[in-house]
Amino acid sequence: MPLDFDRIAVPFRMQPGLQRLAAGARHLMPLAPGSALWQEKKRVRDAGASRHQVPGFDPGPAIAAILAQARSEGIAAQEPIELAFEEDFAVLEAAGGTLPWLCVCLPSHWAPEEKVGLSFAAVHAPVADSQALLAASRQLVRLVTGGERFERYVWTVSASGRHDQHPLRHAREPWPEAADPQAFARRCFLRAERQTFLPVAGAPGQAVFTIRVMLQPLPEAVRTVEDARRLHDALASMSAAVLAYKGLAPARDRLLAWLAARDA
Repeated sequence: MPLDFDRIAVPFRMQPGLQRLAAGARHLMPLAPGSALWQEKKRVRDAGASRHQVPGFDPGPAIAAILAQARSEGIAAQEPIELAFEEDFAVLEAAGGTLPWLCVCLPSHWAPEEKVGLSFAAVHAPVADSQALLAASRQLVRLVTGGERFERYVWTVSASGRHDQHPLRHAREPWPEAADPQAFARRCFLRAERQTFLPVAGAPGQAVFTIRVMLQPLPEAVRTVEDARRLHDALASMSAAVLAYKGLAPARDRLLAWLAARDA
């Protein structure tokens, strides 16, 4: 499922971007056995690197909530959930606003084992220009753990076609050396995440945070003149801090040139 470019805000701002999930909207996407994505997730699970939890935490209710949601969506799934769904998962608790359990195979340049047990605010502290997000962190935690369902989207442009971008497993892919914007763009990818919040039955104050990574070659993702214009304007409005945080500073000028030509 490609990213809807209406989800790309112009001007770009680091903000929660939280929306209530539409009635009947899905939380989960079944993972095709044997697919390239399945293989990536299996390697992480087989290495024992997918699940992390604080001592004494019971993830059983959260896993049961995920499987119950799958059944409600017509998905026949069972453990291990890493190989049943495209999504990764984390549990967010209202008490303390912490993440006591993570089941993550496909992180985007962050290490799940370093985030387990931290508060929502601490997890997002390294994010550039995150003042609005951090200021609203307590309210956001109360909102998404209050029993309702929400979704949000985040996106970037990447030089890597790999879903798993754990910083200790994989060095950051260097940007192509091509000076020509068209040749450069052909080797880039639009990386987006759809994130949802699912209440945990039997565990009030808990929510499952789902993360689905969507990766497309950039020329395939930018399908229309309107798409090109919107992505161009979002990239052009990013602050220097955001460009540095996302690793986009060396790529932005060539991306803007390619998008401007697509918009012509």
